[in-house]
Amino acid sequence: MKFKGVFLSMLSIVLLGSCGMDKETFIESNLEFADQQFTNAINETKEDIDLIPRTIKEDGSLKNVKKYNWTSGFFAGDLWYMYKLTGDQKWKTEAIKRTEVLDTIQYWSGNHDVGFMIGDSYGLGYRFAGIKAYAPVVVQTAESLIKRYSDNTKAIKSWNYRKAWDKKTEWFYPVIIDNMMNLELLYEASIISGDDKYSKIATQHALTTMKHHYRKDYSCYHVVDYDTITGAVKDKATCQGFADNSAWSRGQAWGLYGYVLCYRYTKDKQFLDFAENIAKYILDHPNMPEDLVPYWDYNVFDKGYKAEWNYDPNHKLIGSKDASAAAIASSALFELADQTGNATYREKAEKMLVSLSEKYKARPNNKYFILDHSVGSFPHNGEIDVPLSYADYYFLEALLRYKESK
Repeated sequence: MKFKGVFLSMLSIVLLGSCGMDKETFIESNLEFADQQFTNAINETKEDIDLIPRTIKEDGSLKNVKKYNWTSGFFAGDLWYMYKLTGDQKWKTEAIKRTEVLDTIQYWSGNHDVGFMIGDSYGLGYRFAGIKAYAPVVVQTAESLIKRYSDNTKAIKSWNYRKAWDKKTEWFYPVIIDNMMNLELLYEASIISGDDKYSKIATQHALTTMKHHYRKDYSCYHVVDYDTITGAVKDKATCQGFADNSAWSRGQAWGLYGYVLCYRYTKDKQFLDFAENIAKYILDHPNMPEDLVPYWDYNVFDKGYKAEWNYDPNHKLIGSKDASAAAIASSALFELADQTGNATYREKAEKMLVSLSEKYKARPNNKYFILDHSVGSFPHNGEIDVPLSYADYYFLEALLRYKESK
């Protein structure tokens, strides 16, 4: 064990040597930059904190959303991570303001994203600041979320009724891989309340997703639609990826992170093994760039993949990378390294983190976010090669996990 610790320390020195910093300086440099950017965002929205930073417009101005947007919890989460990383009370003060704006979300069951919205705001406030009043909010939100669970499908419905890209296929019970991220809220709710109904649903959803979302190579479909009566799978497709049978990079990262967290709470080894197989798929993919920041879809340049959406192969941004996918994966790999003791996972997590810091930091026209070069949804022509609040969130989480790693 002593040798492994020495090895990891030497590995960190080698990786950080590429940017000329030791670990402490690397962390401090990123926090100083984040301080500058988030202070700008806070000042820009201080007259109306119902406006929640999400990205920027073409002219560089801040683009905000309201609280029922799926990304509404990430900015508060960014501020909670700043508080945890720095200990500075100013971040706690601002985080509380931006968290409590989301109060009514706890009673909302309009889609599955309440796990992001409340878990990343109230959840972090409870964990990092010990605010006891936030605990019942987490539990009430879990109660709202499980209204979307069905014993027939054994999964939590992500979206309400919609049609696929072909405009013909109807999705009555669509479940997306992103939903794995909302299970943490359910596990936490069971710990807080002592009622295991939330954790049981979380575990069953993970098992159902494992069975139906994943292919033999451990890549995953974005969307699986179920029959509401029989629970049978009716369709497997994409919404934000390149093709139905391709590997959307952020979806791969969501799945990795999701099964890592499932193992954290259940200690069920099948989840750990599954997470390791997903990690292998991501890290060994032949289209993974040298800097470990993936393209928005791993198969966007490959033959044999047919896009259902209005695909333009000459689009100037078709080869965009997705920094958000790398940030999510980096954070997950740090935890997977701790769970397994496998130094390779930490090495890859650090390399992703360093790459993001070196090459994907905010460009001059981005005065509000840490990272640039993320992709929201290429098929919808939405948020391509831009900063995104959730990329920053997982970057800061990865930075904290790096800081706390030995």
